[in-house]
Amino acid sequence: MPSNEFEFLRTKEILAILDGDTTFEEIHLADGTSFKISLPRLSGPDLCALSTQFGLPVTYSWSGGSLSRWQYLDNLMEYSIKNNKCSDLLSYLFSKKQFSSMLSGHSPEVIEDAYKKIITSIVQHINGSLYFGGHELVIERGNFTIRKIGTAVRIEAPKIKNIDREYIISISTRAMDDVNQKNYDSAITKSRTLLEEVFCYVIEKKGVQPVTSGNISDLYRQVKSLYNMHTDSNTDRRVNTLLSGFEKIISSISEMRNKDSDAHGVGASRINIDEHHARLFVNAAVSMADFILAVEKKANLDSSK
Repeated sequence: MPSNEFEFLRTKEILAILDGDTTFEEIHLADGTSFKISLPRLSGPDLCALSTQFGLPVTYSWSGGSLSRWQYLDNLMEYSIKNNKCSDLLSYLFSKKQFSSMLSGHSPEVIEDAYKKIITSIVQHINGSLYFGGHELVIERGNFTIRKIGTAVRIEAPKIKNIDREYIISISTRAMDDVNQKNYDSAITKSRTLLEEVFCYVIEKKGVQPVTSGNISDLYRQVKSLYNMHTDSNTDRRVNTLLSGFEKIISSISEMRNKDSDAHGVGASRINIDEHHARLFVNAAVSMADFILAVEKKANLDSSK
């Protein structure tokens, strides 16, 4: 018996459903169109990018020797289970945004109806695989869980990973080691991952679920809203300028991560960076992470007075 019931999803049959390899019955839409039901197909580079996004840096090898797609997903599932991120991973895979290329061009009403039918069908097929083991996949209030058939769903509060200045220093040290070894892509990936983890940490400290859009700027906007970090006329101009600068840091790191990180293959959109650029990115991410952590600690102190 697995120690974590999400382990039941780590079969090749279910992984093939989750990575979009398996198609099911045809769905007929109200506007007369139809297509086979499946989750969007994730390529090898897609799965590497997704793994890195969730905190497991993976590089796709374009020169051969890459893992099978189901193996990339299985490694990500294993990592997500160990780090209590499996519900978030499934939320991402099943999110409506993932179906944009499949459903775009239809009316909002048709999209909503089709999306519900697709998700219902896929969950039913997964549960067909889980049935003889006595388990089922359940979605409740946006959370995914595996339960024994016939038992009530109990959603536990997320376990918040402890993040402090020592943790930030540890990540920055590893990122700088990458820079010194001229592995700039990995350094940039670690910079983004550090920010994502710090943002998620301070969001969860407020008892709120981090957004699962995969966009680091969305996480930062959530942090700003929860901690009242918006610039206003009552705040010192220099502080407002600093906050505006942080916005640009987030935007730049997010853009560089999309165009030049080790989660994506070589292509026309990649840019070559020098060592001093990589150092700037790491130092900027560390400063930002340290500042956000200080904002959270101050908010906690103020609320306890």
